[in-house]
Amino acid sequence: MIWCLVMTAQVSQAQNDSPYRTKFVVDAPITAAGMGLSYYGLTRMQDKDGLTEEQIANLNKNQVNSFDRFSAGWDSDQAKKVSDFPFYGSFALPFLLAFDDDVRSNAGQVFGMYVQTMAITGALFTMSNAYNPRIRPMVYSPDVEMEEKTRANARNSFYAGHTAASAAASFFFAKVFHDFNPDSPARKYVWLGAAAVPATVGYLRLRAGKHFLSDNLLGYAVGAAVGIVVPQLHKKSDNNGFSLNPTIIPTFNGTASQGANLSYTF
Repeated sequence: MIWCLVMTAQVSQAQNDSPYRTKFVVDAPITAAGMGLSYYGLTRMQDKDGLTEEQIANLNKNQVNSFDRFSAGWDSDQAKKVSDFPFYGSFALPFLLAFDDDVRSNAGQVFGMYVQTMAITGALFTMSNAYNPRIRPMVYSPDVEMEEKTRANARNSFYAGHTAASAAASFFFAKVFHDFNPDSPARKYVWLGAAAVPATVGYLRLRAGKHFLSDNLLGYAVGAAVGIVVPQLHKKSDNNGFSLNPTIIPTFNGTASQGANLSYTF
């Protein structure tokens, strides 16, 4: 963690050829807070109470909302194993940006934003999951061992952390490539690939009985949003870009101030 923050500090002043602007005094606390909340949320997730055998015996698929009911009882172990390939593979995608000369010359800055993206994604997931216990679809399966069903992890369905994390990494990769290569014809294919990776993870986690469809859709949306928004908020303001830099302008009537206008640059 300290190494990541030091790298952010080192590149905070050398950003002339980058579409982004980072500031150590701003980014370091945000990243550190994200990591801290991720750890705290994880400990709270592990402290959940598991289901009792009596509670499991009384479960009924009809208790699941109609949108998600179709997958209650799914428990493909093969799908769970296969999901690990696109899941872990998605984390390596941003490192492919090192083949781009401009990105490579700003590697510390981009890596710092990537760590921040994943820290925020982790914090949102673990804190949401910790305080919203939801039974996984596989608990409704008669083929899953009782020991697995009674674990605290069996109540970690909301929302899909694997899908969220892979979406954050994939969309971060696409967003950074997009911003560093404004004229590249490959951009649309990069975006399509970025969208496909977490969709594949989500489908496989659904088949594995780890999450309901709504859990995966929410995880996908949260991860994609963070993966795009974090680089966007660091983007330098220009005529073609979008920024969230607020500007407060005092208004005058003659020589007396009559108030202030708050505006945002888009």
